[in-house]
Amino acid sequence: MSEPVDVVLIGGGIMSATLGSLLQQLEPEWDIKVLERLDSLAQESSDAWNNAGTGHSALCELNYTPEKADGSIDITSAVKVNEQFQLSRQFWTFLVQSGRLPEPRAFITPTPHMSFVWGAGNVAYLRKRYDALRDHPLFAGMEFSDDPEVIRTWAPALVEGRQGDEPVAATYAAAGTDVDFGSLTRLLTTSLVEGGAELRTGADVRSLKRAEDGTWVVRGKQRGEKFELRARFVFVGAGGGALTLLQKSRIAEIRGFGGFPVSGEFLRTRNPEVVGEHHAKVYGKAAVGAPPMSVPHLDTRVVNGEPSLMFGPYAGFSPRFLKNGSLFDLLKSVRLHNLVPMLQVAVRNLDLVRYLLGQLVARRSTKFAELQAFYPAAQPGDWEKIVAGQRVQVIKKDPEKGGVLQFGTEVVAAADGSIAGLLGASPGASTAVAIMLDLLEQCFPDRWAAWEPTLGAMVPSNGAPLASDPQRARELMVATSQALGLDDDGGDPGDGGLRASA
Repeated sequence: MSEPVDVVLIGGGIMSATLGSLLQQLEPEWDIKVLERLDSLAQESSDAWNNAGTGHSALCELNYTPEKADGSIDITSAVKVNEQFQLSRQFWTFLVQSGRLPEPRAFITPTPHMSFVWGAGNVAYLRKRYDALRDHPLFAGMEFSDDPEVIRTWAPALVEGRQGDEPVAATYAAAGTDVDFGSLTRLLTTSLVEGGAELRTGADVRSLKRAEDGTWVVRGKQRGEKFELRARFVFVGAGGGALTLLQKSRIAEIRGFGGFPVSGEFLRTRNPEVVGEHHAKVYGKAAVGAPPMSVPHLDTRVVNGEPSLMFGPYAGFSPRFLKNGSLFDLLKSVRLHNLVPMLQVAVRNLDLVRYLLGQLVARRSTKFAELQAFYPAAQPGDWEKIVAGQRVQVIKKDPEKGGVLQFGTEVVAAADGSIAGLLGASPGASTAVAIMLDLLEQCFPDRWAAWEPTLGAMVPSNGAPLASDPQRARELMVATSQALGLDDDGGDPGDGGLRASA
C-alpha cells in the first residue's frame, strides 16, 4: 500500500479551500490533496448563484436578533456571527497582503446592508433592534429611519411606487459586503496548488475506511478509473454529501445525525435600468414557520464584475443532498441510529412542512407579489428564475426531544481527530475561517499551541473577541476594509464604512 499523505480534503468548495489554505500556512511541508467529484470547483453551495453572497455579519439579518418574551432584543447570535465574519476578513486580508490572493474585487465588493420592514409592530421591533446594536463596537455606524424619504436615499427601489400610509422602517450599514464565494474558492485553491497541493477533479469518493495503523483509506473513481489514497487526516467538506460520506467512515460520532434537504429558487434581473435603482442587500422578516434560510431579501450581486439583483429565496423540497446529487440521497442516509431523530423532527416541525408545501404549490404571481412587497415597481418581464444550491439542515439526536432540527453548522470529528466533516448550511461560507479554526483546535490539540503565533498573524482577533475591545475592533475593521478595498463606498475615507450614527 502507498505511503499516506498528510491531508485529504474531500470536496472542492469554500470549506476545503479555507481549511487547506490555513494548513498550508501552518504546515507548509505537509502533502495536501483536494478531491472534487465534479469537473470543476465550487459548483455546489459555493457557486455564486447557488447562495446569496451575503458577507453574513448580522448587520441586516433579523433572525440573529430575536425578540425575547419581555420585549427586549437578544443580540448574542448577532455578535457571534459578526465576530466570526471578522475572522474571515482578517484571513483574506493576510492572504491579499502576502500575495496569495489577487485584487480583492475579484471576490468581494462593498455593498450596504439594510433591514427593511413594514407594519407598526415590525417598525417597533426594528427600532428596538437598532437601539440594542447602535452602541456596540461591531455595529458602529448603523443608521435607522422610519422616514420614507430618508429610506429613498438609501434604496429608492424600496419606496418608489409604494401605496398607502403603512409605516415603514429601515436600518442602513455602509460596511456590508457582497462576496462571490465561487470565485474566492477557485482563487484559494489556485494558491493552494501553487504552494504544492494537488487538485483532482472528477474524483468521486465512494469509500472511507480506517486502516489498522489508524490512517484512512480513501477510495473512489476518477473519470471511470479507480483510485486509492491513504491519509493521516481527512476532511469531508462535501456540502450536502458530507453526511453520507461520514456515515461510510463508521465513526461513532456520526451516529444519530440525519439531514433534511431544502432546495430553493431566486428571481434575478440583469436589466441595467433596474439594477441601477438599487445598491444594497436588504433583508426582511421571515414568514411564520419559515426556516431562517428563507428570510426574504433583495440583493445586489456582483459576479464576474457584472452587477445584478436577486430576490428570494423561495423554498422547495428535493430529496437530493446535492444539486448534482441523486433522488435517493435522503433515503440512503436513513440508518437505525438516526431514524427516531428524523421522525421526531418531522412531527415537531409541521409548520415548516406546511410552509414548504405552500411554497411548492404557490403560483408565479403569488411569488412575484413577495418581490413587489420589497420593490413595488418591479415588473415580471425583467426577472428570471434561477435554482439555488441544495441545503441539508442538520438533524441530531437529543436526549430529551429525541431529535432536533438545527439551522446552523456542525463539525463532526472522530475522537482521535483523524477525520472530521462539516454538516449544515447558513451562515457557513461567511464564517468558514472561524469554523475551520475550531476544527483545527479540535483535531490537532497537540499542535495548537505551536500554531498560535502564526495564527495570530493571520487572524489577529482569534481567541480575543473584538466585542470587549472597541478600540481594537475599530482598528482591525478599518485595516481589513482598506486592505480589501471596502473603504471607498460610503462613509468617511479610511473608516471602512463606519459612519457616524445619525
